[in-house]
Amino acid sequence: MMPADQQLDQELYQDPTGGYRPLAVVLLSPLAFALVFASWTIFAVLGVELKALLGFGEGRFALLLATPMAIGALATLPMAQLAQRIGGRRVMIACLLLICPFLWGLSHSRDYYHFLLAGAGLGLGAGSLSAGLVYVAGLCPRRHAGLALGLYGAGMVGAGLSYLLLPLVSQAYGWRAAPLLYLLPVLLVAALLWLFADDREEEPDEPDALRDTPPRSPAVTALLRRLACWGLWRLALVYSFFYGAFVALALWLPAYLSAQYQLPLKEAALAALPFTLTVGIGQVLGGALADVRDFRALRWWLSAFVLVCLFLLSYPPFAMQIEGVRGVIALHYEAPLWGFLLLLSAMGLAMGVGKGSLMRLIHRDHRDEMPLVGGLALTLGGLFAALLPLAFALGNQWVGIRTAGFMFLYGSLVVCMLVMVWDHASGRDRQA
Repeated sequence: MMPADQQLDQELYQDPTGGYRPLAVVLLSPLAFALVFASWTIFAVLGVELKALLGFGEGRFALLLATPMAIGALATLPMAQLAQRIGGRRVMIACLLLICPFLWGLSHSRDYYHFLLAGAGLGLGAGSLSAGLVYVAGLCPRRHAGLALGLYGAGMVGAGLSYLLLPLVSQAYGWRAAPLLYLLPVLLVAALLWLFADDREEEPDEPDALRDTPPRSPAVTALLRRLACWGLWRLALVYSFFYGAFVALALWLPAYLSAQYQLPLKEAALAALPFTLTVGIGQVLGGALADVRDFRALRWWLSAFVLVCLFLLSYPPFAMQIEGVRGVIALHYEAPLWGFLLLLSAMGLAMGVGKGSLMRLIHRDHRDEMPLVGGLALTLGGLFAALLPLAFALGNQWVGIRTAGFMFLYGSLVVCMLVMVWDHASGRDRQA
């Protein structure tokens, strides 16, 4: 007898809607992900210029960065459920088309509240991320699900597009031309999804074994009752830290590097590029490795490694004097730019491996509930990402140290790991 997983994969490959269409999903979905994420990082790259132009402070700038994340987090879970009901392709196309007017409006904004409204509209593109996750998870062969989900999640390197292109466009044509740079690619990817991708049709008569799976469109009460189950939150909570921390750092790093190391905007954006690339590489690597074996224990080691990196990154430049035997000994510490970027890239690789392997575990444990559990993980990550720019700004104002953002991330990861310890000690982790 053929194993169930191999039989399911063979059925997927022999699906009459198959052929090039699953490949189109794997290729076009990360492109859509990358473009949505690139549009979110417009404020991160052009923020220094906009702050000087409009004269708003750190708090308002942080709120501008947080708005797309907050709106996106609120839209993620409903869009994932909608994608399960009407098809991920349709929701992805609708969300891509939805952000186009806001990209155009951003280039014509003239005061702070116009930028805030445009950022909120761009946040609705998060529906494309959750719908794409449901889309890829439903069509990919189970034995290669980690690789497919890792390739999809690697679309986060879309932040690198902003780091590379927006400073050049802003310098050559002005900042108002920068948002228009993404309009044509967004429309093109939406058209390609419409022409070359397709939603997998459900069989009219489901086997008896599948009749006990959760309903396609649960009522609000049933959904809330299902969300009360701790098993749905276990892996989603850890994933949300890696996802939210990466998103927040991708938004914050250009301005941080510009202020901390007195770099021009173009050089600061390029210096932040290795971090996004290593996260994307790590996500593909983590998903592919998780296809081979269960890396459930890997989250502990990765969390510990990221914790050490955050501890080192939290150290601000300082000077101290020691009363020695032969006089005063003066010490001065300031992390060089190359050392900071090397440590940041190593942390990014670990975060990427963590995201890729965790999403594969979520798919393995909750394959029939990916719209719910995957959407929950993205929602929690989006809310965490929306909180971080505000925490970074308040840390700068109250603590007076630029590395306060890394300190906050360090404390958040400690809390996350304590929850993991409690979960393991209570025996719930072994019941997964």
